[in-house]
Amino acid sequence: MLPLVGLAHGSRDPRAGLAVSELLEAVASLRPGLVVAPAYLDLMAPDLTDALVSLNAPEVVVLPMLFTQAFHAGVDTPEAVAVASTASGTVVRVAGILGMGAEVLRALSVRADEAGIGPSAGIVLAAVGSSSAAANEAVVALASEWSAARGAPVTAAFATIGGLTVSEALASLADVGGGPAAGVGSAPHVGGHRVGVAPLFVAPGLLLDLIARQAAAFDAPVAAPLGTELAELMLSLYDRAADLAAISAS
Repeated sequence: MLPLVGLAHGSRDPRAGLAVSELLEAVASLRPGLVVAPAYLDLMAPDLTDALVSLNAPEVVVLPMLFTQAFHAGVDTPEAVAVASTASGTVVRVAGILGMGAEVLRALSVRADEAGIGPSAGIVLAAVGSSSAAANEAVVALASEWSAARGAPVTAAFATIGGLTVSEALASLADVGGGPAAGVGSAPHVGGHRVGVAPLFVAPGLLLDLIARQAAAFDAPVAAPLGTELAELMLSLYDRAADLAAISAS
């Protein structure tokens, strides 16, 4: 089996690295014998070059742990792969990003249930945000898809740029649901259930802490980042990339 390198963005928060490692270990547990390793685009070590040098394998699969086709997927990842492949002499097969398909929607639903966010409750789908309008629109589309599947409101919000903040989205859901006016100490309700926040994040970090502070002002529960719930999706993406590698080599 080709080794799998999970390529994450990176964070100044050490909890992020622990969560990435736990996710990769969960992937490895699904495929005994699979060698896994983390690498980061920024802020954390190892970078992709160091990770490939440490693996010392002739060929690997690199899986970008990203949800949207924004700058990190379209620019940062290809640049990092080109530099690392040349420096290490490793052939790199790049797997698909995590995306926002059915598997991610299932993981979001699991985390929302774990947080006690009721099936009729409004949900704020909180993403990082991007300078790419298409990436932000994809998050909005995912929120709409989830809303249709649940039969309850889901509103997209962004921690950086892209649209509504979490605070604004919580206030918006309160207005839609006829709940109390937004503000510190208020608890918006939709369908008789307290509104909650579901982060579209792999791991904890400073941005997710910011989201949690905004949610706390509304007494809104925040689901855990997706983490190990993405293990099966990652293994599926790995298999597709590894199969393509085998076909091209034959």
